[in-house]
Amino acid sequence: MKESKGLLLEGSELNTSTSILRSKVIKLEQKQDFLTIFAQNDQYKGKRFFWKSPDGASVFAGIGICKMLQSNGMEQIYEEVEKEWQELLDGSEINNPFQTAGVGPMLFGGFSFDPKKTRTNLWDNFKDAHFYLPAIMFSEIDGEQYVTVNQYGDRNDLVEVIQACFEKLEKNEDTSTVNTHSNKLLDSKEINGDQWKRMVSEVVQDLGQSLKKVVLARESRLVFEQDITTEAVLENLLNRQKNSYVFALESGKDCFIGASPERLVKKAGKQVFSVCLAGSIARGMNEEDDESLGQELMNDPKNRVEHDYVVQMIRSAMEKVCSTFEIPDEPRLLKMRDIQHLYTPVTGTLLKSASVLSLIELLHPTPALGGYPQALAIEKIREAEMLDRGLYGAPIGWLDYRGNGEFAVSIRSALIQKNEASLFAGCGVVKDSDAEMEFKETAIKFKPMLSALGGQLG
Repeated sequence: MKESKGLLLEGSELNTSTSILRSKVIKLEQKQDFLTIFAQNDQYKGKRFFWKSPDGASVFAGIGICKMLQSNGMEQIYEEVEKEWQELLDGSEINNPFQTAGVGPMLFGGFSFDPKKTRTNLWDNFKDAHFYLPAIMFSEIDGEQYVTVNQYGDRNDLVEVIQACFEKLEKNEDTSTVNTHSNKLLDSKEINGDQWKRMVSEVVQDLGQSLKKVVLARESRLVFEQDITTEAVLENLLNRQKNSYVFALESGKDCFIGASPERLVKKAGKQVFSVCLAGSIARGMNEEDDESLGQELMNDPKNRVEHDYVVQMIRSAMEKVCSTFEIPDEPRLLKMRDIQHLYTPVTGTLLKSASVLSLIELLHPTPALGGYPQALAIEKIREAEMLDRGLYGAPIGWLDYRGNGEFAVSIRSALIQKNEASLFAGCGVVKDSDAEMEFKETAIKFKPMLSALGGQLG
């Protein structure tokens, strides 16, 4: 990887002797609305990507695909993506005068929850590892905006691509984000609802000394009058789920989209960050009711045990890779728009260089999405669960060419397919779980995406 601190403005300066990645970064002087850019490039529909961190410090919009890194059913799937990414970077020409993480060539995408699970046609447009290097990536980091243009192959028109990009930005006078329209909900159906409840009851009977918790997920399918537009759902999520990771990954005619409160891992240099998030309850109708529900969650033995399983697992992972780390003794409440959770932040300093993908492999799935202990829980999910989770509940996020990156756990999410959408939600099943109560808990977890899609709760 060859990195230049200056900007290459002349196409003749670019090496065209072989097929390599060429990348160029320019800082944007005029503030842009990335959702508007995303929406106004609908000619790239199926090849667009969006990401916003909960604090809004990082926002990305990717337009077009320079290179795809995809695979199905591989045993060493994390290692394979890492290897292919490094091979793509080897020999590349990267003209980036900025030291900011998330600026320059970066992959955006995610993994399936369980590559060993039998696939269904629900996820035909997504692979078990599904990553893109965008052709044009807009990055906003701590209020500063950049554009990275990537090109791979023997072509030598990178300068022309950059010029065309800026000409389009200069003509962009519409900063009102997107044009939204009402989309009538025609049908809402639970997929295998009664069978799911029976499955929960059967799994409860299997829990004991060895297997303590299993997370079971289900699907709800919505049918609308018109095709669902990614940008309209994104705008709703950005407005209503402000302290969540908001993401969209398009592939062909499908889009995986969501607003997750849960970080899996963030790596910035040698610093690593994660979150223990397990245990949930609804928000109250008023402040007093909300506080009462929050205290009920804090004092609920079942939810505290579920949360502690996650803390134990992530503590064990941090001990393997960190010289020092910090995990508070008690959880706090994380209040989202429609739901509140038990939440414990995790910070650490890495012992030695560890890649983002190796950290994902160490952490995924946490007991919040898999169960406890991990291996037994995953076996039980694979055996009992009717749902093909695909990308749901799995790592989704980004990694840059310098080794920085951030991945969320893709909960509170939906798979959009033309005028239909599959919503996904799960719950932790322990020894004293009640199938009907767990069914109601997953219904609460559908609310963020129901709201963003314009559906109504029955």
